[in-house]
Amino acid sequence: MVNTLLYARKNRIVELMEQPAERRDADWMREAAQQAILLELATLPPYLCAMWSIRHTGEDSSVFDALHEIVFDEMSHLGLACNLLTTLGGTPVLADESVVPTYPGPLPGGVRPELSVFLSGLTKESAGMYACIEEPDQPLARALAAHTSIGAFYTALLEAFRAHPERITGARQLTLDMPHHGEGNNVVALKTLAAVEAAIGVIKEQGEGTSASPENPHPGAPGELAHYYAFLEIHNGRKLRKNPVTGKWEFDENTPVPMPETLPMGIVPRGGWPRTGPSAPDAETIQILDDFNHAYSALLHLLQEAWKQDLPDEAERLLNDAVQQMFFLQGPAIQLMERPLPGAGGKTYGPEFRYVTA
Repeated sequence: MVNTLLYARKNRIVELMEQPAERRDADWMREAAQQAILLELATLPPYLCAMWSIRHTGEDSSVFDALHEIVFDEMSHLGLACNLLTTLGGTPVLADESVVPTYPGPLPGGVRPELSVFLSGLTKESAGMYACIEEPDQPLARALAAHTSIGAFYTALLEAFRAHPERITGARQLTLDMPHHGEGNNVVALKTLAAVEAAIGVIKEQGEGTSASPENPHPGAPGELAHYYAFLEIHNGRKLRKNPVTGKWEFDENTPVPMPETLPMGIVPRGGWPRTGPSAPDAETIQILDDFNHAYSALLHLLQEAWKQDLPDEAERLLNDAVQQMFFLQGPAIQLMERPLPGAGGKTYGPEFRYVTA
């Protein structure tokens, strides 16, 4: 029986990382893979809110393009993390209130405990928060903080796979081709150690870059940066350039990154927008909020059921349904971002990404 309460413990990744290598058995690997799934899931709502909040890109669409690619990268990472778990004989838990990330709040498992992840429209502040999520241990450009990274957790999981390749079963592997979003963005079957190594490499390098360059080694377009550095460019409003004299990557004062016009979505409060009291939204807004939460919950259920399936055709059908369900979220999200938030100085509502059961 799956222990969802154990998965939901706020410092579970820290506890897993503290286990010595000789005690990282098959159960450890499965639980680590489940935590990886929750980490990838936690990044999607804030990044989607940022992308959906962009009203007009103007002549320079670089910020929207960067966010668009990052969102698809994270979708791919979520799929790869699910394949990591099922190849170990586990089953992903996604549609459960006890494990679905809530906002504002910390990243799952105790990663970067000082960081509070919130949902809002795109701002310099939110872009800085996104960069903190993706920050590597040794960034090539000045960082916003210094803590153990998501990448370090994936490295520990990879080391366990390398120590025990016999635990790779190839069970319930789903695939999804996304060729328009870069060579590394396909969700691929993980039936060998080489495939596992490649998948974890893609997840780490798309998020953090490499030790030599902030560029994404698996880009959708030439020169695309790893997520951390793309978010830093948005936060700082300037492009990163390699100094030809020092060899260091620096922000170039002469190449701005203009912030696009956005819908002014406010920060979703803990527990979501209040449904009662003087600041409660009107009935129509409440309906849109509830419809979005039900649609999001249905998406998580479809993903969970897809990776539970032993029948490949049924699993593929469920995964395709989940992909379509993701696109259904955009309409109500933008509707909410166009609805004024009473007494909030021009801010608007936005999606809550709350898991609901009925």
